[in-house]
Amino acid sequence: MNDSLFGNASLEAPAALASALAPPAHAGHFDELRGAATPLNAPRNSLPSQPVAPLHDAAQAPPVPQPEASPSPTRPPLTSGWSQFFDELGSGGFGDLPRRAVSLARQIRDNGVTYNVYADGDGPQRPWSLDLFPLIISPESWAQIEAGVQQRVRVLDRVLADVYGPQQLLAEGLLPAALVRGHPGYLRAMHGVKPPGDTWLHIAGFDLARGPDGNWWVVSQRTQAPSGLGYLLENRLAISRQFPQAFEALHVQRLAATYSALMEGLQKICPAGAPPHIALLTPGPYNETYFEHAYLARYLGITLVEGNDLTVRDQRLYLKTLQGLRPVHGLIKRLDDQYLDPLELKPDSTLGVPGLLQAIRAGNVLVANMPGSAFLESPALLGFLPALARHLIGERLQLPALPTWWCGERAALEAVLPQLGDCAIKPTYTGSASHDTFEPVLGSRLSRRELDEWAGRIVRGGDAHTVQSYLPLSQMPTWAQDFGPGHIAPRAVLLRVFAVSDGAQSWRVLPGGLARLAGADAQIASMQRGGSSADVWVQTNGHVDRTSLLHPQSTPASLARHRAPVTSRAAENMFWLGRYTERAENAVRLARLTLDLLGGEDQSSRQLLGWLHRLALRNALVPREVPGGTKSRRVFERVLIAELGDVERGGSVGFSLRCVREAAAAVRERLSQDHWTQIVRAEAEFLRRTAEQAGEAGESSYAIGAALRSLEGASAALAAMTGAQTDRMTRDDAWRLLSIGRHIERLAFLSSALAAGFQNGAVHEVAGFEAMVALFDSTITFHARYQQRRDVATMVDLLVLDGDNPRSLAWVTQTLRGRIARLAGSAPGKLTALSYELPDPSTWTLEKLCEPGPDTQYPALVHLFESCESAAYHVSDAIGTRYFTLTSESLRSVGA
Repeated sequence: MNDSLFGNASLEAPAALASALAPPAHAGHFDELRGAATPLNAPRNSLPSQPVAPLHDAAQAPPVPQPEASPSPTRPPLTSGWSQFFDELGSGGFGDLPRRAVSLARQIRDNGVTYNVYADGDGPQRPWSLDLFPLIISPESWAQIEAGVQQRVRVLDRVLADVYGPQQLLAEGLLPAALVRGHPGYLRAMHGVKPPGDTWLHIAGFDLARGPDGNWWVVSQRTQAPSGLGYLLENRLAISRQFPQAFEALHVQRLAATYSALMEGLQKICPAGAPPHIALLTPGPYNETYFEHAYLARYLGITLVEGNDLTVRDQRLYLKTLQGLRPVHGLIKRLDDQYLDPLELKPDSTLGVPGLLQAIRAGNVLVANMPGSAFLESPALLGFLPALARHLIGERLQLPALPTWWCGERAALEAVLPQLGDCAIKPTYTGSASHDTFEPVLGSRLSRRELDEWAGRIVRGGDAHTVQSYLPLSQMPTWAQDFGPGHIAPRAVLLRVFAVSDGAQSWRVLPGGLARLAGADAQIASMQRGGSSADVWVQTNGHVDRTSLLHPQSTPASLARHRAPVTSRAAENMFWLGRYTERAENAVRLARLTLDLLGGEDQSSRQLLGWLHRLALRNALVPREVPGGTKSRRVFERVLIAELGDVERGGSVGFSLRCVREAAAAVRERLSQDHWTQIVRAEAEFLRRTAEQAGEAGESSYAIGAALRSLEGASAALAAMTGAQTDRMTRDDAWRLLSIGRHIERLAFLSSALAAGFQNGAVHEVAGFEAMVALFDSTITFHARYQQRRDVATMVDLLVLDGDNPRSLAWVTQTLRGRIARLAGSAPGKLTALSYELPDPSTWTLEKLCEPGPDTQYPALVHLFESCESAAYHVSDAIGTRYFTLTSESLRSVGA
């Protein structure tokens, strides 16, 4: 502990210490720690002194309050919640916070929690950013939020029902047509649709900010595919582990009951299906919130699918699995509406499902949320909701939104132009290709000239601009580690809360949320702009609901239902994960062997050098134009080393490791965290070492020693991957395909290596013979069994016929035959037609295979090698046709 920072923490109560050490929120901002706004040192107008009410609803919200200027330097005491939180830190007190921060960062890293950023040049994955402290919300504050959010989601659902039904709101002028029909998120294809349970919205997110007066204001709403439901679960798990005593003492409301209610509500109103099959639709592993999609699907016990996992037949939605087509009755979509159906929406979308909208119109699938809600996310709509609430449900909104002006109305435009310097300017049609769109800007950060330019843009295209009053975001205490062991620092916070349906026309609010923190000295809370997140602890004065998603009593039938189907896409990626892992191992072993021999004493064997060159070409370790070792050993060696880490042009070790990682990313939800970490680190470490090696070597010197050390590291990492794939994965059909992929690759590689050695005569030289045995990773076994014998019969006995050697052709072929049959559902010992496409090892004999031909050739042996290689690729193609593309006889429905 740093005594200069924490003082004598053992002699002072943690809450009192926090009050003394924690700086207040910035002037004019509500201080979440102390429950009051920090007074202004001098009067400052951060909002319009007299907010102009928009023309469309003069009573939409009360004026945003401003803090009063006060010269008093006295800091208010901590709120009861925060005081109790710090008092429950435990025996370590404040001095233990740096350790907990390190533990939290390690937990996030070990759990593989990521938030992808498309523009991040360092790669697609970055760790999720989570602060050590939670945002604590009192029961009284939560009561205001809960009632207001429940009311708002009811209004939004009825707006959708009217817009895609009778459209009375448009006819009566309560909603401008430009904000509905003119919005790209309005889907004409959905007009007249009746959703299951007459419920359009099943998950809605609301971004809230606390004003200087302590009240909460709605800033925006998300209805297409609101993110955060998975991340907030991970946040809760991580933070409650860091502060278990405080979590219990503060009577924090639990989350599981709401998730359970969501699933039960969806199941009750799903179309036919007992029980219904519900899936979560994700854009894929390169989406910024893919971790959340996989995490949420696993938590809810539903299938994670991508668009090409699904197909529509006869207006019904099906999941493509290894066993055929399985009906899907419900879909939780994490995909923006425009990408859902390339037949009727965005034609170049590869993320959606052709024909999905027709299946929805036919009433054969429930989609949460129903397509067509994107226009509700326009900030311009906030100003119309108070009147809509009175008209649709006969109530006044309990939770106000920030005063908002849509500049498509002339009176609102004229009223708000003088106030631009005190407001935020936002696009009405965010992300639209047919409207003027831009990043939101704060008027207070614009110069006079820039404000005039924005005013001109707004006048010329008023409907594309929405102006919203600026609200100083409340600030919560965070743990900053920018210097020393750490310290408390205030940061602006925006709270996202979620309303979820628990039945037809019924919603509940999740008692928690996702707190997003602005970066240091920033007022925009955005994860894309370097922000962070915090857990949200909602206190209750009553009973804490300890509902769990664990089911204490399960029947065989219910357990069978929970077996996740293997989708064709996941199956294909597992298959190629196996092939690329084996291919990488083969490339590493071949490269190490080649460099060892090139740097060894015996470099005179033309047959050996020719064999190495032929294998290097076949396995893409060197380009085809590179001369072999017999012509220019030095050039061959240099190019081989240079190509090791080339992931763009070559197909060497680095390229294979990249392919392993990309195939694994597509099935990330099926891999353990350790397995995934091994894969990511193997690629990163190998590419780092080869880059350092290239930088040190320059243009003229290539160090075999450094290259061999890089290959040794890759070999160890691949051995760990193989162990994870062999010992730690459930033997389901996905694993069988991974194993089949590995053995197909192994069979083709070993067969071609043996064929090349026999065809060019390398096998008849001592160095060539030893090299072939080493390539099969069988040197120790060979010499223990045959001592100094080096003849064709001993090699064939160990590398071709030995049924106990996992790298012999007989073992690989026999294993492949059995696993292909098991994949097809055959009984043990029974083979399928595809199994018989592979040679039968039981018909191979040493006498027949070792019968020499002319010129010391072994025609039967070479023919066997060529047959094994050809059969491996034929079986690979047949598996793809049968299980991945679902053609011919595979197009059948199961469970319909």
